[in-house]
Amino acid sequence: MTTTTDLVRKHCMACEGGIPPLKPDEVAAYLQAVPQWRRSADGQRIRREWRVKDFLAGLDFFQRVGQLAEAENHHPDLHLVGYRNVAIELWTHALGGLSKMISSSPPRSTPCRSS
Repeated sequence: MTTTTDLVRKHCMACEGGIPPLKPDEVAAYLQAVPQWRRSADGQRIRREWRVKDFLAGLDFFQRVGQLAEAENHHPDLHLVGYRNVAIELWTHALGGLSKMISSSPPRSTPCRSS
């Protein structure tokens, strides 16, 4: 079984398509490691929601997520609704679904860190 620690050690690799998205049972297996995340209604994305202190806290959260996303070269959909409800949706845009195009090597755009 994949654990949260296993997933934290992985890094996004660019995907240009040409591979099939994960099957529903594969997505379900990965979601066991991150129980706060849910599959979207269309089954093509995973989503997590948070309630933050206020609007500025939401913007700060997205700034930090954006920096990490840029370093990983994987850009999630970010949602800020009702001034303090934030959500992130992850998916592989080129596939229109989820993929496991991940590597255990750190992304080249960030300094190496130990795994």
